[in-house]
Amino acid sequence: MFTGIVEDIGTVLALERRPQALRLRLASRLPLTSLCQGASVAVNGACLTVIARGRGWFAAELSRETVERTNLGQLKAGGKVNLERSLTPSKALGGHIVLGHIDGPGTLSAVRKDGDCRLYTFEAGPDQRRYLVEKGSVAVDGVSLTVFNLEANRFTCALIPHTLKHTTLGLKKPGDRVNIEADIVAKYVERLLQHGGEVSGGAEANGRRPGRQREAG
Repeated sequence: MFTGIVEDIGTVLALERRPQALRLRLASRLPLTSLCQGASVAVNGACLTVIARGRGWFAAELSRETVERTNLGQLKAGGKVNLERSLTPSKALGGHIVLGHIDGPGTLSAVRKDGDCRLYTFEAGPDQRRYLVEKGSVAVDGVSLTVFNLEANRFTCALIPHTLKHTTLGLKKPGDRVNIEADIVAKYVERLLQHGGEVSGGAEANGRRPGRQREAG
């Protein structure tokens, strides 16, 4: 689990393409002690597992599913990525709950100046747009942003100078592909409504009423 607050901009050192996977080696300033093998790191918002590490770098392997659903397969040596370590109990939740499970790709369609800020307009498919709401949260390349000007196939986010400087979004140009993850709360609400408030596999599905065990204890 992540917060959408980017901790470092990493650099692609090498890419090794395999028949069913892609291995990335990334340079990073994140503390080596927090990048042990098996640790989770969000790379452009996609949750990856550290499989190797060394001084100033770590490696992760991407499945075909991850390559197809994200922009990580388009990376090249020297490319920049947003990095965030997984959430710990002592870490401030400065953004919103981000799982690192990308819903699908989007495209940066326009950039406009707004004083020192920039207004970024993104295009997204119906599977992503259905979960977006005005003033709601969305993760774009792993960066927690607020949605406004929600249209049929577009939404806009305002990026402050700090975000432009400390994430890769400041390097993006119209036409660039981005990773989009909608707020998980909207997905659970939709699921509950589809099933009349019941979730398959829960207490009622097993013949028990919710809360029964608590009352007995």
